Amino acid sequence: MPADLPAHLAANQDRARAGARVAAGGVALNAVLAAAKLAGGFFGNSYALIADGSESLLDILSSGLVWAGVLVAARPPDEDHPFGHGRAEALAALVVAGFIFLAAGLVGHHAIHQIVTPHRGPHWATLPLLAAIVATKIWFSRRLDAAGSETGSTALGAEAWHQGSDAITSAAAFVGIAIAVIGGHGWEAADGWAALFACVVIAFGGVAMLKKSLGEMMDAAVPASVENQVRTIAASVPGVLALHRCRVRKSGLSNLVDIQIRVDGELTVRAGHDIAHAVKDALLDPSLRITDVSVHVEPMK
Repeated sequence: MPADLPAHLAANQDRARAGARVAAGGVALNAVLAAAKLAGGFFGNSYALIADGSESLLDILSSGLVWAGVLVAARPPDEDHPFGHGRAEALAALVVAGFIFLAAGLVGHHAIHQIVTPHRGPHWATLPLLAAIVATKIWFSRRLDAAGSETGSTALGAEAWHQGSDAITSAAAFVGIAIAVIGGHGWEAADGWAALFACVVIAFGGVAMLKKSLGEMMDAAVPASVENQVRTIAASVPGVLALHRCRVRKSGLSNLVDIQIRVDGELTVRAGHDIAHAVKDALLDPSLRITDVSVHVEPMK
C-alpha cells in the first residue's frame, strides 16, 4: 500500500484486509465441513448429509470469490477506474448467487431420486456429527455478519446469510435422519425429504443474495440514516447556506457522494471553491466509509 495513500482510502483497505481474513477462514472451514459431511453421509448412509456436503464444496468456491471480491473492491482509484473498484464485491456476490441456485437444483434433483428409490436408512451416528456442524455454522455465520457490519461489505453480509442458511439445511438433515432412525423401516425417505427441504432454503438464500447484489450493481440508494448523516455534516460546514441535492450510493466497502450546496451568490469563485473543498474534506472521514465526494456549488438566490 502506498505510504502517501489518503486516510480515507487507507481505512478502506484496512477494512478489506480484515474482511478478507474472515472470508479466507471461511474457505478453510468449509473445506473441513465438506469433508466431514461427505464422509459422514457415505459411511452413515445419509443422502441428506451427502447433499449438504456437496453444497459445502460450492461454499468453498463462494467463500473464495467473496475473499477475492473484497480485496479487489478495496483497490484505490486508478486511471482505468476513477471511481475505484467497488463493483467487484457486488459482482462476486452475484456469481455466488448463481452457484447457490446451481446447488439448489442439484440437491433437489437427487433428493427427489432418493425419495422415490428404496434405500437403506441412515445410521444414528450421523446425528452428533450434524449437531456439531449446525453449531459451527451458526457461530461462523454470526462472525461473518459482524465482519460485514463492521466493514460495510455486501458480500460478507450475503455470505453470512449463506452460512446461516447452511445451518438451517444441516438442522433439516438432522430432523430427517432422526425421523428415519426412530421410525425405522418405512421411514427411510425422511432423509430425502430433508434434503428436498434443504434445497428450497438454499434457493431462497440465492434469491436474497441476488436481490442485494443487483441492488448495489444498479446504484440502489443507501439507508436514509447514512444520507441524513451526510446532509448533517455538509450543512454544518461554515458558508453552506442550504443543500440543494444529496445522493449517496454504495460501491463495495465504501460510499460515493454527489452533493449540491448553496452559498452566498455574492461570493467570489475562489471563496465558493474553498467552501466546497471544506465540505469534501469534512465528508472524507474514514469513519463515514466515503471514498469520493463530488460537490456542486450553486448561488443562493
